[in-house]
Amino acid sequence: MKGMMEGKVVVVTGAGGGIGREVALQLAAAGARVVVNDIGVSLAGEALDAGVAPAQAVVNEIIEAGGTAVANQDSVATWDSAHSIIACAMDSFGRIDGVVNNAGNLRDRSFHKMSEDEWRAVISVHLDGSFFVSRAAAEHFRKQESGAMVHMTSTSGLIGNFGQANYGAAKLGIVALSKMIALDMQRYNVRSNCIAPSAWSRMTSSIPVNTPQQRERVEKLKKMEAGKIAPMAIYLLSDQAAQVTGQVFAVRANEIMLMSQSRPLRSVHCGEGWTPGLISEIAIPAMRAHFYPLERSPEVMCWDPI
Repeated sequence: MKGMMEGKVVVVTGAGGGIGREVALQLAAAGARVVVNDIGVSLAGEALDAGVAPAQAVVNEIIEAGGTAVANQDSVATWDSAHSIIACAMDSFGRIDGVVNNAGNLRDRSFHKMSEDEWRAVISVHLDGSFFVSRAAAEHFRKQESGAMVHMTSTSGLIGNFGQANYGAAKLGIVALSKMIALDMQRYNVRSNCIAPSAWSRMTSSIPVNTPQQRERVEKLKKMEAGKIAPMAIYLLSDQAAQVTGQVFAVRANEIMLMSQSRPLRSVHCGEGWTPGLISEIAIPAMRAHFYPLERSPEVMCWDPI
């Protein structure tokens, strides 16, 4: 991996800890110059204890290891501040080659109890933030006719989970956003892909452990290191992935999975046109065997991490 990103400049959002930190560290080790972006608050949006800001702490690690990086504390959640993140790369290094949209937060709540603020807070960081940062970078990518984006999605959106209507909706929206970027910017040699990571981080440390099943799930998650996600992100940002775009990958410990995308499963036709009665009598029975059950991501990806 050493030298794989030599000469490239990459912005990593939410890089003050967890997966983002590992991506930033490994990108720098691979030769990239890195903008380490993190606003330095908790998952709930609260200020952290005084001290070295998380973004600067990661930058210090990179510099001590012989790499090149700068810290940035702008928010991804507004148009202007997201443009400031990309401007930081341009001002510091004179170019931008890649973006990793990793910044995230959580406001978990059962759907029937979720507030407007809890909905908007998550959508603004995950979905709006991924759009704003990607859009800011797109101007430069288009002019130079090159660039790569990696967006972090989640099996909570791809499959489902309890208490995460806001998070799941944002993460599935990111998949559609990535695909549209890939389609719209293919003519400029710009690539866009998603990773659904499974790893122990600040995001997963908030999972409740009130039952034996929840405790067992958390213990499995703790075995999945955040550093295992970074190699896939680096590959997708590198020139070696020049022909890979519009895809969704899941990474879990030592597993890499290519995830399916929506396609028709079953079709029924009625020459005279459908009525509600005919749908009940013919169409639904014909399709019922292909219905998806109400499963959550740990029930679908039910085997132990490899």
